[in-house]
Amino acid sequence: MIEKIHIQNFKSINDLEIDVGRVNLIIGENGAGKSNLIEALVFVSANQSNKLDNEFLVSRGLRVTKPILMRNAFEDTDKNKSIKISIGQKDDLDSYEFINENTEYSKWTYPILKSFSDGLSKQFPDEKKETLDKMLSTFLNTISKNKELFVDALNEELDEKNQVYLSDEHKFNFENFLIYSPDYKSLKDFYNVGQIEPLGVNGEGLFRLLKVIKNYKEPEHMEVITKSLELFDWFGGIHIPDDLEMGEKELIIKDKYLASDIGINNTNEGFLFILFYVTLIVAKETPKAFAIDNIDSFLNPKLCTKLIKLVIELAKKYDKQIFLTTHNPTILDGIDLFDDEQRLFVVSRSDKGHTKADRIEPPKGTTKEDWEEQNYGLKLSDIWLSGAIGGMPKDF
Repeated sequence: MIEKIHIQNFKSINDLEIDVGRVNLIIGENGAGKSNLIEALVFVSANQSNKLDNEFLVSRGLRVTKPILMRNAFEDTDKNKSIKISIGQKDDLDSYEFINENTEYSKWTYPILKSFSDGLSKQFPDEKKETLDKMLSTFLNTISKNKELFVDALNEELDEKNQVYLSDEHKFNFENFLIYSPDYKSLKDFYNVGQIEPLGVNGEGLFRLLKVIKNYKEPEHMEVITKSLELFDWFGGIHIPDDLEMGEKELIIKDKYLASDIGINNTNEGFLFILFYVTLIVAKETPKAFAIDNIDSFLNPKLCTKLIKLVIELAKKYDKQIFLTTHNPTILDGIDLFDDEQRLFVVSRSDKGHTKADRIEPPKGTTKEDWEEQNYGLKLSDIWLSGAIGGMPKDF
């Protein structure tokens, strides 16, 4: 589990450093940079997987735009400046750097490769530059995709700084990090399997994964999923057929008030979203670290509060690190700011437009009773809506 994130020159983020916990809730105005913060972690995942192609970045939940706009576009910023991201423990970080030539169809590459390209280019006459650039582009792309084939040989000749960009050894594994944004259409289609397994960013593959969990040697995981669905007072059980992929049977939901069972197409949206979130956390095959964008989608306000409490409980039980964004105040009522594993961040923009993130926490030495008294017994949702902690529009 990582404790610190340091992001420089990524989208609306100029220079941002935050200390994170196990479950990190991120709130703020629309356009403040909440998604940019978690998208930076996808870049780290791409680097660790040796895949900086747009196809990989998009499939992991990053909103890809022109290279010049992937960096921050503030007036006082060098448009060719690299993106730098570091993650890790407070005093022990893995550092990454990303560069792009800002030309059409140019790809993100590693700094050591750019240095090699620039040095070689200077040795050729101008009339040969176009041909050389094409050859180098092919060469660099090949290296980026087959880095492990020459890393060992090069490392003997490189200084320690450059080894950071070529080494395949990462102390903090973020190789499978992605941002989930499930949608109802993908969740209810149990024939659909996404590009990424076991779960795609929109929820593809959910029912195939449920079948896998059902066949675990330990019944506990399926029992936890079933128990979690009791958040819905009408829920009477779930039946997962043995061969969902063949379409022989439909996943069946039992409503304790109805004589007949419910097919998946007649199940309400909120139920499927809760089923997805719980399965995502409980399953052995899902990433150890991931993000969920707008976790409040399709959920009743009271259910939002119950959900976040459940997410925190399961994240601790199954050792997952989670980053969440929300626009629903009632989500805040499910977190405990006196538990250091649960953290709340308010994201906003500075006077220069740079994204910043402030952690909301009780003053040191404050008890829960003191905190409630200082805030007149208000819930966190009320405090947020009041504008006391920021993250709300100021013009209306």
